[in-house]
Amino acid sequence: MGFLDFRDQVVLVTGASSGIGAAAAVGFAEAGATVALHYHSNEEGARHTAAAVSTAGGTATVHQADLAAPDSAAALVDEVLAKHGRIDVLVNNAGDLVKRAPVVDVPDEEFHRIMDVNLTSVFAMSRRVIPVLRAQGGGSIVNVTSIAGRHGGGGGSVVYATSKGAVSTFTRGLAKELAPEGIRVNAISPGVIRTPFHDRHTGEEQMKAMLTTIPMGRTGTPHECVGTILYLASDRMSGYVTGQIIEVNGGQLMP
Repeated sequence: MGFLDFRDQVVLVTGASSGIGAAAAVGFAEAGATVALHYHSNEEGARHTAAAVSTAGGTATVHQADLAAPDSAAALVDEVLAKHGRIDVLVNNAGDLVKRAPVVDVPDEEFHRIMDVNLTSVFAMSRRVIPVLRAQGGGSIVNVTSIAGRHGGGGGSVVYATSKGAVSTFTRGLAKELAPEGIRVNAISPGVIRTPFHDRHTGEEQMKAMLTTIPMGRTGTPHECVGTILYLASDRMSGYVTGQIIEVNGGQLMP
């Protein structure tokens, strides 16, 4: 297995029914992990991911939760612990733009939904998993933020960008808080990755405009995010790395 060895570890991936979450789950399985797959509404996608994990020689369980709802994070973590007995890595990937709209056209309920899906879910999942990692003597949390958190987002995505900027700040602050206990907290910040997210929310003209800002001249793939996530999750590969936001964006942003 070499440096990326997750044998005997349990990895919980939220939003694992498609895109980056699904690709990461398979990547962890290929490195020997047992993977707990969370989904909200796309059970078919989660089952497809579980089948891909099995094909990769790994073991997966599937768990449903609406992480924007109160107490759902605690119930999800309790369910995973009941099934597997431990959690070594948490990947907070669940999130969505919900809907593109100018700020003046975003109703209160939609604002709160976007913040809950992208930010509250990360807070709630982390809060519930921290005592588990603490009791085990350490572990890793990898959040999925976005290039939007740095540059304010594309058209009609100000609230989404705001939520992702907050995830980045939360990552840094939590890393400082937990570093003395051997719990590392980092994040991957994808650029324009071709996933169902953009299929739902980004038209072809907007996508063409985005491509002109990317030096590599193309969108990324979910699989091109996996190596960074596994690196950040691995104590052997990144044991002295915490509080970092790693950009994966084809050169679109070079902070």
